[in-house]
Amino acid sequence: MKNYKIIISYDGSKYYGWEYQSSTELTIQGKLMNVLSKLTKTNVDVIGAGRTDAGVHAKGMVANFCIDTTMNTSELRDYMNHYLPEDICVLEVHEASDRFHSRYNATGKTYQYTCFYSHLKPIFDRKYMYILSEAPDIELMRNAASYLIGTKDFASFCGNRKMKKSTVRTVDLIDISQNNGYITFTYHGNGFLQHMIRILTGTLLEVGYKKRTPESMLELIDSRNRSLAGFTAPANGLCLIEVDYN
Repeated sequence: MKNYKIIISYDGSKYYGWEYQSSTELTIQGKLMNVLSKLTKTNVDVIGAGRTDAGVHAKGMVANFCIDTTMNTSELRDYMNHYLPEDICVLEVHEASDRFHSRYNATGKTYQYTCFYSHLKPIFDRKYMYILSEAPDIELMRNAASYLIGTKDFASFCGNRKMKKSTVRTVDLIDISQNNGYITFTYHGNGFLQHMIRILTGTLLEVGYKKRTPESMLELIDSRNRSLAGFTAPANGLCLIEVDYN
């Protein structure tokens, strides 16, 4: 058997997230496992670099699996794409070392969250962003974001209130840009908690709407209290861009 590393792009709109659920096939992992199991006539475990939530998209999710096949990497990619639905695409297939693990070996991830505010409607990409009812103050949000950079306990920004593992993460980039009505939040870190980016985005938007101050981020971090942070921004605006490996 060989270990294969793949890079996948998908529109998560109709899926219940990445992780396979026995009650439904509408997960990204489930669709990949189904195609590979038909190829090999065995159950194939597809390991993802992370678990995107229901409705979240990806341009560069990484996964790995072990199978025995005579196909080369190009043939395997084309086979998978032929049988996968139109909203999932395998971009690349590479032979990996036996020790490669897409989740445990990942050293960082880049996510983008897209919002939109304008007097005109974003017709063609409206499903992939959070459409705002008013314009937030970009500079206030950038100021607030500066307090969130570094290695910190992000318990206040974790959607899993029963989290037993460490909620300490390192976030080394939060970039907020604006162009023609599109407001893009770009996050990079060594890992993110459940709903963390969506809660960070919701909290920063509240700063942009002057419902809280940039300096209040310090109190939020110290409190480790989810109920004090902002709302959870909708899933459809979030996209996994890239996964880092050494």
